[in-house]
Amino acid sequence: MAFFSKLKERLFKSSSKLEEGLDAIVEEGGEATPAEAPPPAREPARPPAPLPEPPEPEPDLPPDPAPAPEPDLPPKPEPETPPKPALTAIPDPLPEAGAAGTAVAPEPAKPGLLGRLLGRGGGEGREMRRALDDDMLEQLEDLLISADMGVDTALRVSANMAEGRMGKRLSSREIKQLLAAEIARIMEPVAKPMPLFPKRPQVVLVVGVNGSGKTTTIGKLASQFKAAGKSVVIAAGDTFRAAAVEQLQIWGDRAGVPVLTAAQGSDPASLAFDAMEKAQADGADLLMIDTAGRLQNRADLMEELAKIVRVIRKKDDSAPHNTLLVLDATTGQNALSQVETFQKLADVSGLVMTKLDGTAKGGVLVALADKFGLPIHAIGVGEQIDDLAPFDPEEFAAALTGLDAG
Repeated sequence: MAFFSKLKERLFKSSSKLEEGLDAIVEEGGEATPAEAPPPAREPARPPAPLPEPPEPEPDLPPDPAPAPEPDLPPKPEPETPPKPALTAIPDPLPEAGAAGTAVAPEPAKPGLLGRLLGRGGGEGREMRRALDDDMLEQLEDLLISADMGVDTALRVSANMAEGRMGKRLSSREIKQLLAAEIARIMEPVAKPMPLFPKRPQVVLVVGVNGSGKTTTIGKLASQFKAAGKSVVIAAGDTFRAAAVEQLQIWGDRAGVPVLTAAQGSDPASLAFDAMEKAQADGADLLMIDTAGRLQNRADLMEELAKIVRVIRKKDDSAPHNTLLVLDATTGQNALSQVETFQKLADVSGLVMTKLDGTAKGGVLVALADKFGLPIHAIGVGEQIDDLAPFDPEEFAAALTGLDAG
């Protein structure tokens, strides 16, 4: 729940955009109606009384002997009964008189805090409701598209929410609950932790475009695996950016994980090969290889990534065992094209979404799950070690729509 609270707080841009949009849609064509109270509980029907069974015939028994006569005893004196006091009739209380001498009805009891929060009881128990029609459905689709769910996903989500509910009057709270349930349903199949294999070393290749957060993600994952008892080796494969190497070394020192480096500008494929030999010699459980950030439309950079994969497979034809694509949530729909390109060249096995705290486009994660179905291993909402956590679909859906978890 601690990470959910942080996620909900830092997804404020996305959740507030959806929340405000849904409220505006309902208020535009809705009207205030009394909040629906739960139906009264019905008493269970009583089962019919069983019919009496006919008495069984009693067996013939010899007659009881006559009782012996009791001896004559003197009669007991009866106790005297005290006289009952006279009862005085108590008159009913008179109704309070109003200004004109008329009876004033007693004030109804005010609803408690929970009743006021849920909109029940008293005159305040009213909420805006709007009948779900084609116009409202179109507005809902536009809102989801603006939250970066993409056209196809937004249409599918809206249609599923409207199924069997056309013409019904819905409040914004009910729509948020429907939306959260639909988002969680889409994302449940892809919420999977990164699998661990008995193969040693398990090679994890981390790829992504410039600035997506690869280096920080590697440091956080390495620190978490180390804390879980795994031996980890990091290869600083971004040999063209000195800052990336320094950043990894800081994470390595913090977690007690060795970081293998090479001279600036050297061949990253050669470093990856040397790192595999080092990890094998040390008996490491995991080898995490950082790669240089590259744009998916640069053919030369993408070919360099393909070369790293080819060299790794000369050492172990089953490697890399995991290829994590780190995505920056602020890129919005551009993340879809990144997945398509990296999936062709590096056979992406799972996703990590970062920077969800800096965007109003959290819906792109729903679009990725709906279109590709790739496992989402973790999401990040900050720079601290505990700001990267396993992906939970229900918590994410609740935070995105502004609801409470559970």
